[in-house]
Amino acid sequence: MNWLPGKNDTCTTCEYQENLDLLRHIYFFSGIPLDALKLFAYLCTRESFKPDDYLFHQNDPAGRAFYFISGQARLTFHSDGRELVIRDYKVGDFLGGLTLMGNIRRLFSLTALTETTCLIMSRNKFTKALENFPGLLPIVTNVLIDELVRWEERFLDSSLEKCAECMRKVGVSLI
Repeated sequence: MNWLPGKNDTCTTCEYQENLDLLRHIYFFSGIPLDALKLFAYLCTRESFKPDDYLFHQNDPAGRAFYFISGQARLTFHSDGRELVIRDYKVGDFLGGLTLMGNIRRLFSLTALTETTCLIMSRNKFTKALENFPGLLPIVTNVLIDELVRWEERFLDSSLEKCAECMRKVGVSLI
């Protein structure tokens, strides 16, 4: 008998289906054909974190994207012995899409505030999946470009009147 307590084929199938359903609602994976999305759902892993656990540290090499299934985490920036809180992430948030596209280092640290579970895609698995579906790269690139422009539009809408100094530092979509 090939049975492990707490884990069986039905549970694995349920988790795979849940992963597929989650990926369908993440902007980064929008536009990806179902057959490729199924492979991504299979390749994703889930990881749980306790309060105060680091999901990643500032200056670490980046290589994993996170989708929050449960819990909350805080993004911080450390400089000159100070910690600046950037924002909190919650259920339904996705971060790290760019880390799947290339080698970059983390500019921030992310720490669990509560018991947190994330759906995680690694760059290695993402790259291997792209090898099976070479037509996906332009789709994902366009999604990232669109999201970058939307982010900058939201930033401009919310900060135009509040921070004149900030306005001199925008223009990411011009890169």
